Amino acid sequence: MGGALITNFGGVDANTTLGPASGDLSGAVAASILGVAPGANGTTVFTVQHHWVTDAGHAIFFKVAEATVAPVAPGVFGVVSYEAVISGGTGKFAGATGTLHFTGEADLNAGTIALRYSGRVCLAAQ
Repeated sequence: MGGALITNFGGVDANTTLGPASGDLSGAVAASILGVAPGANGTTVFTVQHHWVTDAGHAIFFKVAEATVAPVAPGVFGVVSYEAVISGGTGKFAGATGTLHFTGEADLNAGTIALRYSGRVCLAAQ
């Protein structure tokens, strides 16, 4: 699986991003920031809950994830480590498992996030 996400803060509330997903899991995605904490070596760790619906209307469920980011400019962060574990869904994603890995950046000044995703999704036998 692979594709990209472009989301903006404020689409739902101040702590939730919302935007389109392209690629193999195209549709809409949101991420709710549940917490922010300092990480090792000057990094910041965001605790995130993902919400994903494909163009076909299937929801993909995720466990709570942690995104570790490093500052690259004032208010701009590059992804150091970020993966999301799939824990099922609806429709063809019922019983699905897998992991998506993300790379990209977050510009908190502009309220935007641009990420590429790659990984593997294993669908339950139908």
